[in-house]
Amino acid sequence: MRHIIFVGFILFYAAKLWGQPNYQIKKAVDATFKIDGILSEKSWTEAMAASDFQQYFPSDSVLADFQTQFFFTYDEDNLYFAARLDNVNNEREYVTPSLRRDYRGNIDGITLEIDPFQDNTNAFQFGINPFGIQREGLIVNGGQRGNDLSLSWDNKWYAEATQHEGYWIAEAAIPFKTLRFKEGSDKWNINVYRIDTQTGERSTWTPIQRQFLILSLAFMKELVWDHPLAKAGPNISLIPYVASNLEADFDVSSDYSSGISTGLDAKIAVTSGLNLDLTVNPDFSQVELDEQVTNLDRFELFFPERRQFFLENDDLFSNSGHPNLARPFFSRRIGVARDTSTGVNVQNKINFGARLSGKLNNNWRIGVLAMQEDKIPDINKPTTNYSVGILQRKIFKRSSISAIMVNKDPVSGSLSSDSLSLESYNRVAGLDYILSSADAKWYGKFFYHRSFDDNPQPGQDAYLGFISYNSNTWTYSLAAVGVGENYDAAVGFVPRQGIFRLNPDFGYNFFPKRSIFNLITVKIETEQIWNNNRRSDYKNSLNFESGLINTGRLSFSLNQRYTYLFSDFDPTNTDGQSLLEGSDYIYNSFEFNYQGDQRKLFAADLGGYIGQYFSGSRYSIRTVLRYRWQPYFAIRMQASYNRLNMPAPLKNTDLFLIGPRVDLTFTRSLFLTSFFQYNSQIENLNINARLQWRFKPVSDLFIVYTDNYGTEQLGDLGFQAKNRALIMKLTYWFNL
Repeated sequence: MRHIIFVGFILFYAAKLWGQPNYQIKKAVDATFKIDGILSEKSWTEAMAASDFQQYFPSDSVLADFQTQFFFTYDEDNLYFAARLDNVNNEREYVTPSLRRDYRGNIDGITLEIDPFQDNTNAFQFGINPFGIQREGLIVNGGQRGNDLSLSWDNKWYAEATQHEGYWIAEAAIPFKTLRFKEGSDKWNINVYRIDTQTGERSTWTPIQRQFLILSLAFMKELVWDHPLAKAGPNISLIPYVASNLEADFDVSSDYSSGISTGLDAKIAVTSGLNLDLTVNPDFSQVELDEQVTNLDRFELFFPERRQFFLENDDLFSNSGHPNLARPFFSRRIGVARDTSTGVNVQNKINFGARLSGKLNNNWRIGVLAMQEDKIPDINKPTTNYSVGILQRKIFKRSSISAIMVNKDPVSGSLSSDSLSLESYNRVAGLDYILSSADAKWYGKFFYHRSFDDNPQPGQDAYLGFISYNSNTWTYSLAAVGVGENYDAAVGFVPRQGIFRLNPDFGYNFFPKRSIFNLITVKIETEQIWNNNRRSDYKNSLNFESGLINTGRLSFSLNQRYTYLFSDFDPTNTDGQSLLEGSDYIYNSFEFNYQGDQRKLFAADLGGYIGQYFSGSRYSIRTVLRYRWQPYFAIRMQASYNRLNMPAPLKNTDLFLIGPRVDLTFTRSLFLTSFFQYNSQIENLNINARLQWRFKPVSDLFIVYTDNYGTEQLGDLGFQAKNRALIMKLTYWFNL
């Protein structure tokens, strides 16, 4: 009998812990809802209450110490969500860096993930913190990696929060028009997770093992509707803008020029799962500038897309190929040019564009893009047409196969002195297969692409085979990628051609008890690269990575590198003396990174490099210092210093990068961001300030000031203005 009782107890506990029911949603009985964080509506008392959150951090095998209870209901127009979140005591200060929308990091809050098509691969994310600050984002690729979440996506929804003794409450209304779903569907996938900063606890409604990301879409439960969903109705949004500018390019003239421009974006729901984005004369001047970095690499650096037009269903367009070696399509090639004198990006006018993307049904997705970029007479660049087409088919539970075609065509005669013809086209076509197991332990990717132009040659293809395994204890992967010497993706990101890279790694996870460490991973990794039938590079690494109980992180690595130079290379990237073509180098280094407890009002990150560097040595230190007077003020100081000691005839070089940034959030709708970036490598000082007033949901007034100075004579306190601009932009979101 004792054995029977014991087994019964275990089965009961396991069922409670792992077998939580799906959520049964019922239609609201209230005629109207007031989103105020009070939950006074009768529908909340009649809605199903879901709880029993599972701890994700610091453990993943017990119920959360501080529980969360949430509720759903709906009406014809909106999905409603509410939650009550217990905290550690009656007097506490919640962590928030500011009142700015789209917070990220170790910040108190509750997050809802919605996968309407139940593909466990793509989802909408909505978050609320105790101050009622909202964030919305898109998750792609099943949430396998941190960059699978983009918070750049914006849309209309409403939320509020209230703080009480021993708990706080969140309440939200998400219009059905904001979401994409299949008409007549009666089930969605959902998950809810929470971050509690005072205890450091993270918890989820659906249990997730801690070797996976908390946003993983492999682990979800169902939201079961009491009636099949009707079509959301006409869903058309018009977003016009008007912008004025005052600017000067002092490298050309000391005179200022001014102008007024207008444009229009439109979002049209062709079906409940398929969206058409249109743009005429778009302006992206309000987009924040990229943070500069010290580049000691021989190849181009990658900077992510931030512009709203390209973001929804971005994974369809951007995930084809290899992210760092062979992307056939990189949207920043359109409408953005690199100013080599300042190291920052500048706009290249886009005349118009159209983008159709989304779900045809549960198994098929489509993406079609067409844009025209204006000419730039100063550099004899013609008007250029771009087009992209992707068709993706879901196979098994979370895997897919897709076909892609990318095309770039200059327009003949778009410049009076231009004799270009349509023969100077560039195209890339190929197939991609993504393997993602239902339990998220196995992940793989395989592709074959080929480029086409008016001069066919051997070596115009690129390919990849990649497979990885991630369990609670063991991790390993193997990748083999090849890029032909004539593979040309003119609208893509291909920093190196004519290479074959082999990259295996093997790791083991430890989960210490009664330690400052929550997770320790020891990994052995090697990267071998061949170019023109000889080995050109290798990197052998022993890595130590750890997660700390206080939410910080610590990692260090021992590395041995080999480099053979096929062309002369200046190791400082400052147009100085170069290492010679045909020389080769073996050099060793120790590298480390530390991320402090981001919950603290003052936090610090630290990283560095100590060791050999080609024929010399390199010593570097970089730090990020953060302080916040929440929720109104936050300052971040980012600085790095590199000392390169090189033998004659090369010279010793000191490289500095300093970038203080100040965020002021006067209210939840008025923000000021200012930063300075001094980069000694490109001898440039950049000043940028952006004031944003969000006077209505997704409707903004921006005032942006930017200034660039040459610092060649910095030692003599000499600054030479390069360019300057003051821009005002007003956007308004109309729903039809």
